[in-house]
Amino acid sequence: MSDTASNSKNGGLSYPADHCPDPGVSLDPDVSLDPGVSLDTLVVHGAVPFDPLTGAVSVPIYQSSTFRHPGLGRSTGYDYGRAVNPTRSELERTIARIEHGKYGLAFATGMGAISALIKLYRPGDHIIVSEDLYGGTYRLFHDYYEPYGYIFSWIDTSSIDLVRAALRPETKALFIETPSNPMMKVTDIRACAELIHQQGGHLIVDNTFLSPWFQNPLDLGADMVVHSGTKYLAGHNDTLSGFIVHSSGVLEEALRNIQKSEGASLAPFDAWLVLRGIKTLALRMERHEKNALPIARWLREQGRVEKVFYPGFEDHPQYRLSKTQSRGFGGMISFYVKNPADVAVLLRSLSLILFAESLGGVESLITYPLAQTHGAIPEPMRIAAGVTEKLVRLSAGIENAEDIISDLDQAFRRCEKENGL
Repeated sequence: MSDTASNSKNGGLSYPADHCPDPGVSLDPDVSLDPGVSLDTLVVHGAVPFDPLTGAVSVPIYQSSTFRHPGLGRSTGYDYGRAVNPTRSELERTIARIEHGKYGLAFATGMGAISALIKLYRPGDHIIVSEDLYGGTYRLFHDYYEPYGYIFSWIDTSSIDLVRAALRPETKALFIETPSNPMMKVTDIRACAELIHQQGGHLIVDNTFLSPWFQNPLDLGADMVVHSGTKYLAGHNDTLSGFIVHSSGVLEEALRNIQKSEGASLAPFDAWLVLRGIKTLALRMERHEKNALPIARWLREQGRVEKVFYPGFEDHPQYRLSKTQSRGFGGMISFYVKNPADVAVLLRSLSLILFAESLGGVESLITYPLAQTHGAIPEPMRIAAGVTEKLVRLSAGIENAEDIISDLDQAFRRCEKENGL
């Protein structure tokens, strides 16, 4: 056999027989996207705009659990799919770049990402957490990590005074959602970073609600960003995923070992779906927000609605803060109905808006946090955070805004017919 192997299927590309190039996602600077491109260009092309081996403009799905080594002591950079996969690697590089981080890690779900992240800490460590956040995060921390000796304090992190008062010598991290889920409170990322860094701890920001298109917490002093990539990043309600992005390389080896050892890494096909979703992130996020504001304003005018929570209102308590740390307000709206009996009627009367869990997809979704996303939170804590029997959460999709409003209008008229004025 000659020293060179030729493969007609790759367009005549040839390479030494004892060497396999890094398949599909080479970091060769001639292949990687120019680091100076704008964000709306970056999300379309990803970290590597084409497969250098074949020229494919869509990153291939490397649906392989294992990879051949050229010889003893030699490697293509890939060995076993749980540890590393070329499709997932491209997604991890892309999410790192759009979040302005040093590296990213992709997990099977957002909860898988958060669980891996918490393992950076040890029993006895104290972590301050936003009280108003996804109920699954509360369940994970309270039910599964507190019994091992982790200490969590749940506070309203939109008050920097409360954050300051909650700090202890053993506080190692501050975990915030901003805007919060579902009450849309905004936490000062810069101020929180300054406080936690004074004692050598980490600021972790769940950036799911705004996505990297509207907010980049690492630029504001956060150490790590987490995402449920299931939501706006993937954007089509067709896959699950989660991410950690870090501002420096200090913890990369530790986090990759956790990812590899626990085995919650993202599958190749799901990684490809998220990469495909990210290509339209800029267009979708702009449409989500464009729809959300008129819907939120319309809801404010309805006699059956008691209060609307949307950070894009100029009278929102943290509106000015939002303007300093984000480029938009997103597509999430929460509201109280005046009559709790309206909730059931509203949810079964909607036709265009789908009564379902999750958020951030192209379809408008409506959720009842009390029974769905926040059911795991104890009643006293839930009520204190504002998650009552009157609360409904709406994820504005990318449909025509007037159609969304029309659907809400007919549902409220049904509420009036069944429950009276």
